[in-house]
Amino acid sequence: MSVLVHRRARFARIRRVQHLQAAASAAQAEGRASSLENTAAHLTQLCHSLNPAPGPIAASQLSNAGELAMRLDAVRNGLTDSIVSARATAVESAARRLEARIRQESAERLEERAARALALLRERKQQASTGRRKEIAP
Repeated sequence: MSVLVHRRARFARIRRVQHLQAAASAAQAEGRASSLENTAAHLTQLCHSLNPAPGPIAASQLSNAGELAMRLDAVRNGLTDSIVSARATAVESAARRLEARIRQESAERLEERAARALALLRERKQQASTGRRKEIAP
């Protein structure tokens, strides 16, 4: 019976590690998605900062600012697919983390159940052995 308890304890430790790995993976995927979103927001801010100030401006400056704004918009639009993909990966990673947590909790319950069964078995053996001694003693 103690072999079963040790096996289930090992199984619970494995499930804990698997959950920690899944949680780290989910956090990393969420971080990537967040980083891409921040980059897109920063590109938008840069593009808006290129709007010319009121007053006289040289045509070459206006052309350069317009060209740069167009390139920034193209890069930001190119990030859209990456952001969508990163968000989908983050959602999948969160689902895997949740599944790993459920398996971990199940393994912990099995471990507790095996430990209680072992304790009960030892208690019964002890009661049985002390009961026999009392009968033999008189």
